[in-house]
Amino acid sequence: MSPQAAFDQAVVARHGWAQAVATVLVALGAMGVVAALGLWAAGASDLPDHAFPRVVAATVVTAVGGTIKLSGSAGGLADTKAGLTVIPLSVTLTGALVLGAGFLRPLRHRAVAGGRELAGWAARIAVLWLPALLAPAYAARQTFKLSLGDDTLSDLGDLFGVSPEVGFTTDVPQTLLFGLLWMAGVLVLALLVSARAPLPGRLLPFQESVRPAAHAMVVLLLAYVVLGTLIALVVAVTRGHARETLAVILLGMPNLVWLTLTLGLGATWNGRVEGPFGLPMPHVLDEVLRSKDTTTLDLRTLAEHDGRVWWLVVVDAVLLLAVAFLMAARSPARVRAGRHAVHMAVALALTVLMICLMGRISARYGLSVLGIGDLGGGLGGKLFLEPELWTAVGLGALWGLVTGFLGALSARPVRRKGEIKAADV
Repeated sequence: MSPQAAFDQAVVARHGWAQAVATVLVALGAMGVVAALGLWAAGASDLPDHAFPRVVAATVVTAVGGTIKLSGSAGGLADTKAGLTVIPLSVTLTGALVLGAGFLRPLRHRAVAGGRELAGWAARIAVLWLPALLAPAYAARQTFKLSLGDDTLSDLGDLFGVSPEVGFTTDVPQTLLFGLLWMAGVLVLALLVSARAPLPGRLLPFQESVRPAAHAMVVLLLAYVVLGTLIALVVAVTRGHARETLAVILLGMPNLVWLTLTLGLGATWNGRVEGPFGLPMPHVLDEVLRSKDTTTLDLRTLAEHDGRVWWLVVVDAVLLLAVAFLMAARSPARVRAGRHAVHMAVALALTVLMICLMGRISARYGLSVLGIGDLGGGLGGKLFLEPELWTAVGLGALWGLVTGFLGALSARPVRRKGEIKAADV
């Protein structure tokens, strides 16, 4: 066997089908465990008709971008309407970290990898990812019967035999499509973030500009999650509600802390909470949003209820300067401060765009019997939370320019790649 053939065989052995199976199963398994624990803490284990495993499956499906359809029925004399759009980002983040680590592990200790090799390794994971995703996609379907209560609607329901039901099911084709796109995005991001992951020779010139910025943004997002988790644990210990806090941590901590990241930058979100729905966020946010009309959610409106929210600006500034310094320290010494500022601006603008697109929330359910009861209120409720997208992205770019430039200046005393000191000559 020639040396080249032996090398090719060794490469395939390092990331063959067995490694791909392990990567896919461990990633989906980790997502399922986090979703199950979070839903258990939220009280979903008490759902009727043994629905808990199906709700866990639905949570995993939505975490990878899949589509869950809500449906309702109450017979010919009643009408129902339901809808839900939310991504449990704690579950999403868990899956991304595990899948990315499994993808990169066989590639470590390599300087360069061919494009065909990387594509083949990713294709193995994709071929197994799709059938593995089919299991939760088909399992995520359930129907629940609802009580009309003890008022006039209940009497009418008994008289006319109205039995309202609400259920959910999965749009399997869309789930597979978006799940595949999500997987591809995770693998590409893993290559961009890791300083040790090999790249094809043609892409090596771009790693100096892309990788430090991508790594800085991932560090920023993870830092917010860690900080938010620590604060939540302290609150749980000092004020109680440990089970509810655990549910927020395991299901929606990134939803909450990444929202506060954008608010600290000066971004504006619009939303409303009505009826029995609630948001996994501090009381002050729920208080601002629970009104008769659409509410503007920004630092000013929050400060009217709690002046401490201005500290979000300080936290943003400190963490952004820290990751800007990290980005500059990981970049070659020849990169000028102005270029660092541009890299930081682009990276932060894209990060804010991602947060705004993935952090949207929308939920609605209503029931009307013989025209009594409002589908949007009364016997039901709704909530939504949407950003002013391009304003937020613009503010992210502006903050990135300033902190990127300051971070580059602060990193000048640090010895970096490509720098030659007089003592070395």
